[in-house]
Amino acid sequence: MLHAFSLAVILSGIWWVLSGLTLALILGLGAGSIVFIIWICHRMDAIDHETHPIHLAIGSLTYFPWLAWEIVLANIDVAIAILKNGSSVRPRLMHIKASQVSEVGLVTYANSITLTPGTVTLDVEGQDFLIHSLTEGSYDGLLTGEMDQKVTALELDKGYPMITQQPVMKDSSEDAPPKPERET
Repeated sequence: MLHAFSLAVILSGIWWVLSGLTLALILGLGAGSIVFIIWICHRMDAIDHETHPIHLAIGSLTYFPWLAWEIVLANIDVAIAILKNGSSVRPRLMHIKASQVSEVGLVTYANSITLTPGTVTLDVEGQDFLIHSLTEGSYDGLLTGEMDQKVTALELDKGYPMITQQPVMKDSSEDAPPKPERET
């Protein structure tokens, strides 16, 4: 219920900012549309800790400004590498192990790495990430584990399902019937 209320508050705020109207009819239509959207989301069972992670709201007040600063620093690092005629560009692949315990935490970490210029998350298998780094600075930044620690600190939901408790998605090709062999 808390997730539905929070979603209603967020939708109301977005609606208010985008419309800015105070006519009774418009306010009623806006409230009706928000109730309708909440009802649809509830019927789809789409309001939970994963699709609407309000438990991350408090921690995100410090994490996202820190991430924005890291993006600025990484932009400067990549710009310097480009201006040096590519002499400081040292692309490499690295494997790192994430310490997050929830899928939301892992996705946040993988996306934070990709948002930071000079690094891209190429593959995620469980808690093992394959990362491409462009410069020595981006490589060293990931080795320190600071971003990993910040995302782990962002996870305040110790009571929510862990990675090992999540259902495993099957490859759709496993369910497909075998293809008939061609006769020549």
